[in-house]
Amino acid sequence: MDFQNLMQQAQRMQSQLGKVEEELKNTKYTGTSGGGSVEIEMTGDNEVVSVKIDEELLEKDNKEILEDLLQVAFNDASKKAKEDRESKLQGLAGGMGLPGMF
Repeated sequence: MDFQNLMQQAQRMQSQLGKVEEELKNTKYTGTSGGGSVEIEMTGDNEVVSVKIDEELLEKDNKEILEDLLQVAFNDASKKAKEDRESKLQGLAGGMGLPGMF
């Protein structure tokens, strides 16, 4: 592989990476817990967009349970975003034919 070709591939990969990052930033991931009683929606760059809590959880003395459910829902959404990112980046590097990437 010559240097010129390698540089062109690197530039294409950088451009594609920017597109993937923008796509991930605009993709929303939903994490749930408690059988759907808590739902957190976040973007691919881990910005929380919304939090939904079932009314029933707010009516009871459930502070510790609610805190745990929020944590689980956030981690669920974050995991989905991370897996999607890894999948897209792996596909990007795989198409370049560069050994040892992702």
